[in-house]
Amino acid sequence: MLAIYLGLLTAGVALFVLSYVAPFRVAALMRQRHPQHWQVVTEGTDGKLGVLRTWMRMQYVLRSPALPLLDDRDINRWRGIWRYSQWLGWLCWLAALAMRLRWG
Repeated sequence: MLAIYLGLLTAGVALFVLSYVAPFRVAALMRQRHPQHWQVVTEGTDGKLGVLRTWMRMQYVLRSPALPLLDDRDINRWRGIWRYSQWLGWLCWLAALAMRLRWG
């Protein structure tokens, strides 16, 4: 029972780390493979955007239906990892909490 509990906690941490790494990986792939689209993310009407504004725009891009239209399998895979890893991480942590409360 302890092994399952620790496995759920470890899986939750790993999934949360993946959800943090995935946007950076998508950004790197966009910079390499689709520089014209990346330029739209990083530049505003008044020039280059700051780090926070670029991060905010990247969150919009990850949620938008336009990203799959690039038809890049790696970008779509990392977008899917970003999208579902947070939910699965919370599910693992809540399952571990339920185990803790049940057998506490």
